[in-house]
Amino acid sequence: MSQGVEWALHACHLLAALPPGASLSSAQLAEFFVLPAPYLSKHLQALSRAGITASTPGPQGGYRLARPAGRISLLAVVEAIEGSAPAFRCTEIRQRGPASLPPGRYRDPCAIASAMARAEAAWRRELQAVTVADIMATVGRRAPAAAAAARTWLSAAAGEPVDGVSSPGHG
Repeated sequence: MSQGVEWALHACHLLAALPPGASLSSAQLAEFFVLPAPYLSKHLQALSRAGITASTPGPQGGYRLARPAGRISLLAVVEAIEGSAPAFRCTEIRQRGPASLPPGRYRDPCAIASAMARAEAAWRRELQAVTVADIMATVGRRAPAAAAAARTWLSAAAGEPVDGVSSPGHG
């Protein structure tokens, strides 16, 4: 998985803590996480194409979540950045080399491909079951000082108070 997945997940987490109607520019998001703005911007655009974030044009524009954090699964963010193709692609190499059998003898799926497909299905189910709101709640419990610092930063960046929200920190 690319670094962009981590960046996108953290960006969604930060955007989820914004007050209604507020947004953050890609430069502000990059500043918060000390990331290269052009590369982060590419991932924010992918999130927008997937309907996870919405962008507001203009000098006061920026990004916000396109729907409530409780309706954005981690899998949706991963697929927005990485795509939905399976992580493992079996090319049937078992049918090559000195131990190969004639093609008609391979009636059952490759045992390795089957195991990888089961593992990926479990991974996707787990990511589908966890939302950005779940992550916010966990971070609020695990890192309250970081969450408070993030709320302070967000208040300044958004130009309005961010109160009563488990905002992001490190968790």
